[in-house]
Amino acid sequence: MPDRAAVQFIATVFLLLALPIASRAAEPTITANALFEGRAMLSIDGSPRVLKVGQTSPEGVRLVSASASEAVVEVAGREIRLAPGREPGGAFNSPDRREVPVARNDRGEYRLVGTVNGSQVSFMVDTGANVVALSGLEADRLGVDYRRRGQQTRVMTAAGPSPAWAITLDRVEISGIMVRNVQATVIEGPHPEPALLGMSWLQRVGLREESGVMYLRER
Repeated sequence: MPDRAAVQFIATVFLLLALPIASRAAEPTITANALFEGRAMLSIDGSPRVLKVGQTSPEGVRLVSASASEAVVEVAGREIRLAPGREPGGAFNSPDRREVPVARNDRGEYRLVGTVNGSQVSFMVDTGANVVALSGLEADRLGVDYRRRGQQTRVMTAAGPSPAWAITLDRVEISGIMVRNVQATVIEGPHPEPALLGMSWLQRVGLREESGVMYLRER
């Protein structure tokens, strides 16, 4: 039979080998809800967290880097790569209805990137705007023939009255949430910049705000 010292030695070796496994099991469950340049909206053990690069969550998750397609976090000295909607090493989990989180920026604005008729556009969410608003320069870039297809009107801007055209956009999409036949206004000149995502789009999706994060939900 082995002596007591040998038994003690074997028990100690087993404990040391088990420590990394126990540490790994205690790591939090992390999902990337939305990614941006330099920021990430994560779900950590079910709690929503918005981190900038270099920040650490209360759960001990530090954001190392973030882009629109991937984030790298560090947990207990181990780096983990995340993609939107995936747990580390897991398969994509598609919800029944798409929900898009939008973080408030340092100026208190909700900014996001979408498309108008398939072309990329930078938007700022504006719940005080009745309709989506584009500048004439942006509409020209998008190939929106507002002068021929739209109805001419005038709007009041910070610089005074300005020529504008009321038009219907074929489709406006934000992160897979598409709304068709969206009422919009095109304002002559370079403003607004960015385009305004107004209520003609917002009222046709689910909308809620929680802890400085706006959630857009597909209906």
